[in-house]
Amino acid sequence: MFEEDILNLIPQKPPFVMVDKLLFSDDDITKTSFTVTADNVLVVNGEFTEAGLMENMAQTAAAGEGNMARIEDRPIAIGYIGAVKDFEIFELPQINDELTTEIKIETRLLNVAIASGKVWCNERLIAQCEMKIFINTVND
Repeated sequence: MFEEDILNLIPQKPPFVMVDKLLFSDDDITKTSFTVTADNVLVVNGEFTEAGLMENMAQTAAAGEGNMARIEDRPIAIGYIGAVKDFEIFELPQINDELTTEIKIETRLLNVAIASGKVWCNERLIAQCEMKIFINTVND
């Protein structure tokens, strides 16, 4: 089910792609994996930055929405982070670390979703937050 190229599911394009594989996706939960590389634009001094972790969570949410759009045969909508709450970083990942990220949609109302995000590295929770995501439902 998830063999499709991740680039078909998210609006971001290289070099600003912070997810590699869609591992799982249903109506409420999406899981992705991502390997940090030395040439990543959000790696500084060998570490994947705070901004990289936030973008990884946002792109995981986008991959879930993109997968649902693909299943429902509708265009992929673009989402925007409207607010971030309780953003905590416990550790910054290093080059070659593989991240597993989970986004859980807690609430949906019209074109707004409240989502909790968590990032693990080597089975340790390294970052988490809550995001308010606005989905652009206007088609060009």
